[in-house]
Amino acid sequence: MEQLLIIEDDIGLNQGLSKALKADDRQIISCHDLKAAREQLLCGSVSLILLDINLPDGSGLELLREVKENMPGVPVILLTANDTDLDIVDGLERGADDYITKPFSLSVLRARVNTQLRKQASNHKNVSIHIDLFHFDFEAMTFYVGDSKVELSKTEQKLLRLLVENRGRTMTRGDLVDRIWTDGAEYVDENALSVTIKRLRDKLGAQKYIKTVYGIGYSWVIKDE
Repeated sequence: MEQLLIIEDDIGLNQGLSKALKADDRQIISCHDLKAAREQLLCGSVSLILLDINLPDGSGLELLREVKENMPGVPVILLTANDTDLDIVDGLERGADDYITKPFSLSVLRARVNTQLRKQASNHKNVSIHIDLFHFDFEAMTFYVGDSKVELSKTEQKLLRLLVENRGRTMTRGDLVDRIWTDGAEYVDENALSVTIKRLRDKLGAQKYIKTVYGIGYSWVIKDE
């Protein structure tokens, strides 16, 4: 399921954006300041961020920098009343994927959001990741540790992809369960996640990479170069 994070301090506009971008396969998360947004980003991955530049506790450009350093694959669309060329260039040079000035058409915004999500989906289809001795090709469904090929179940593949695409960040148990077991089951025993984590660690020999964050969830640790 797609997760869109809207960071806008104007409550009415925030609610309007949430309503306009709502979809059956999409979760909308709303924040009104940088503090809440940073807390939300610690809880799990997002598919796209709509970010106002002028926020009550600071500049959205600082959060943009943090996102692009830690989650470079997440598209960010800036929303702002600052429409000078200097502001636009500044935002784009800091890594923004698009820039929309207020006031704007909701239909145009929806189109631009959908464009960024399609680009992201296209990039993910061809993802091949190299980490130390690990080589994971999620399109070909081939997984190697050094020269040794490892067979992973579909569930293990989903879990691995979520962890490595969000490496360095803690993913909550609830978010992992929701995004891995998407077959419509009303109840999934969280023990299933613990079992899958153990199997994945053992198959990859990744005990030092897949870290348990007690009381919260799991993360793929970024090793020092």
